[in-house]
Amino acid sequence: MKTIIPFKVLSIGGEGFHLIIKLYINRKVANVIIDTGASKTVFDKKRIAKFVTNKKFGKHDNLSSGLGTSTMKSHFTSIKKIKIGEIEILDYNTILLDLSHVNKSYHQVGLPQIDGVLGSDILLKYKGVIDYEKKTLKLKL
Repeated sequence: MKTIIPFKVLSIGGEGFHLIIKLYINRKVANVIIDTGASKTVFDKKRIAKFVTNKKFGKHDNLSSGLGTSTMKSHFTSIKKIKIGEIEILDYNTILLDLSHVNKSYHQVGLPQIDGVLGSDILLKYKGVIDYEKKTLKLKL
């Protein structure tokens, strides 16, 4: 099975571009950046609260790096269902980070807030192919 998800190309105020897609977390729409350089898919600790019922997040022992920071404290939770196009991922264990610095930058240039980052763990598992000409992300089982 394969699924094709359209993405939008966001211009980051002359600093480059981000690719953003919509996916579903527990049947609610979420905006996420596609980041082939991110080793793991992560979500914003504050914004994830609107998608999950259990708001008590475990502390992750390791510091996380990336997304414009050197290190940051992280938490973890399990998401019952993530749906990307036609692909459903059940009981996904994820890291939660404070992505407020990303959302603050987005707000300053008039872009929509993001709920997370789609990383290479999911892109590799589902054989992700980004087609820049068609502005689509193809995933397959």
